[in-house]
Amino acid sequence: MSRETLPELYRDDALVAVHKPSGLLVHRSMIDRHETRFAMQIVRDQIGRRVYPVHRLDKGTSGVLMFALDPDTAKLLTAAFETRAIEKDYLAVVRGWLPEAGTVDHPLTRLVDAYEFAGETSATDAQDAVTDYRRLATIELPIAVDRYSTSRYSLAALSPLTGRRHQLRRHLKHLSHPIIGDATYGKGRHNRMFAEHFGANRMLLACTGLRLAHPHTGATLNLTCPLAADMQGVIDALGWADAGIRH
Repeated sequence: MSRETLPELYRDDALVAVHKPSGLLVHRSMIDRHETRFAMQIVRDQIGRRVYPVHRLDKGTSGVLMFALDPDTAKLLTAAFETRAIEKDYLAVVRGWLPEAGTVDHPLTRLVDAYEFAGETSATDAQDAVTDYRRLATIELPIAVDRYSTSRYSLAALSPLTGRRHQLRRHLKHLSHPIIGDATYGKGRHNRMFAEHFGANRMLLACTGLRLAHPHTGATLNLTCPLAADMQGVIDALGWADAGIRH
């Protein structure tokens, strides 16, 4: 049986970026204590050297996932994420017609799991959280999900300016435009409709790009990632293939 691998988007002597599929945890977590597949182990085995996580992608989110290849690079990249020096692009399908553009400035309480050191900050303390968003396309489907005879959805470009856990999912819920397929913050009826009509058995959220200065050379890295086939199929079925998506 062949060994599982992840598509490489970029690699040099300091870091590697891969395309993580939906449904794969980055590393061991209490989210699913029975899970045996983790991106860290897959990439480690794939390139034959140890890798160090520097940022998160939720299990259900696909897209650009970056690892450092040594502890010094890991410290530099982690600091870059924490100081907002790395720009992040996401795409999401959300319920309703999102406003054309805007910024969500809504603090979020800290979320930690049993494998994460919480430090001195209480899990109940709210942390600043800011997300820019832009509506790329809309559709009204002749399908009754709630009390209306039709259902509305939007394709959204999202740029988190902070890195709080589940930030995009929680901010879209705060706007009353939850992400389709989000079992925690979304709406089950809409999630089930997308699964039934479009075969969408995942959260429709993807990290499509990271822009950063290389931690050692300072050169600009523009890491981009195509949508996974399971999400691209939904985008195409909704008629949004030419909706200004940047890869």
